[in-house]
Amino acid sequence: MFWTVTLELLRGFAKTLELFALTLVFSLPLGLIISFGSRSKFLPLRWLCRFVVWVIRGTPLMLQLIVVFYVPGMVGVWAREQAVGNWFINWLATWQVIDRFMAAVIAFIINYACYFSEIFRGGIESVSVGQYEAGQVLGMTRRDIFFRVTLLQVVKNILPPMSNEIITLVKDTSLARTISVLEIIWCADNLTKQQGILWPPFYAGVFFLLFTGLLTVIFRQCEKRLSRWQ
Repeated sequence: MFWTVTLELLRGFAKTLELFALTLVFSLPLGLIISFGSRSKFLPLRWLCRFVVWVIRGTPLMLQLIVVFYVPGMVGVWAREQAVGNWFINWLATWQVIDRFMAAVIAFIINYACYFSEIFRGGIESVSVGQYEAGQVLGMTRRDIFFRVTLLQVVKNILPPMSNEIITLVKDTSLARTISVLEIIWCADNLTKQQGILWPPFYAGVFFLLFTGLLTVIFRQCEKRLSRWQ
């Protein structure tokens, strides 16, 4: 029984890791783009980015998962019933038959990109204007100043809050079970219902502890390496 449960949880944990990795890979660059938009001098773009960030940060991730998975399909079915027929409407109408995992990935990317954007924005604004002006005096371009002066300091400043958010992401992956994604917590609950045993959810917690512990060690080593730039 122990090995059967372990293999089933490993299968679910593989899906958890996949969700975690895809979210991280796509939300980090998207968050940086949104942070640029939030600091843009073009007011409509700046207020649009800030409005989106406000909505996403102000609503639960569980609700966002439900919206991403159900709402497009509902809109598509309604539009098709109103005799609005084109390829996009037909595609929306079949949205709910897509892979639930893909819907979870989309919701997670949007959610964490907004959180990361605020961390990026705070990190960029923490670098003094004097260093930017000094770069201009030395004849550096805006691109050189950003990548050679600002970005290195931003990475160092945002590492602690970013590491905390990434560890939170590991645990938030369990919310994907809201739309029946077969991640580790879903597998543990399913084992409890089928086998009548109570310990699989607690056993699943061990997987989270080990993974977050590994990430904590990695981030601490990164902070030590960056501390020489103090």
